[in-house]
Amino acid sequence: MSIEAQEADEALDVNLVFTKTDLRDVVPHNNDPVVISVVTVGRKVHRVLVDQGSSADVMFWTTFNKLQLSPSQLRPYTGCLYGFAGDQVEVRGHLELRTTFTYGAASRIENIRYLVVNAPSAYNILLARPTLNRLRAVASTRHMKMKLPDLGGKVITIKSYQKEAKKLMEIK
Repeated sequence: MSIEAQEADEALDVNLVFTKTDLRDVVPHNNDPVVISVVTVGRKVHRVLVDQGSSADVMFWTTFNKLQLSPSQLRPYTGCLYGFAGDQVEVRGHLELRTTFTYGAASRIENIRYLVVNAPSAYNILLARPTLNRLRAVASTRHMKMKLPDLGGKVITIKSYQKEAKKLMEIK
């Protein structure tokens, strides 16, 4: 490993701690999910579920179309993906997109590999364990936030859109 790679790796090794201060703006809730926004393809994408229980980062076909992406950008995907009910979900392919995680002045850009699926969903994107692990991110449903290190060793705190999360839970 090069010295630059070691330094970058060490910058990402920060303590991600949730405190009482993180609870200040949280409305008491009954297990609302963490729902954030990201920027990809130069557009802000809302209704992004931070899904710690999923093993695949997913973009839904409707979102793919709204972003005006071309089906020719999709690479074949030969695996199977199963939904919550155990039913197989149609995977149209996968693609890698530069995705920005930001809140205020702090931000981090990563290439995320999304499986593009043709399935109904109240969400636009599901961010799963592969991305959370790569980002070294931690989400807290109690605090309604996700924290991750930026490349300089500072902590980015991304607030969940709690009102939106509540609405989406009602739709499901």
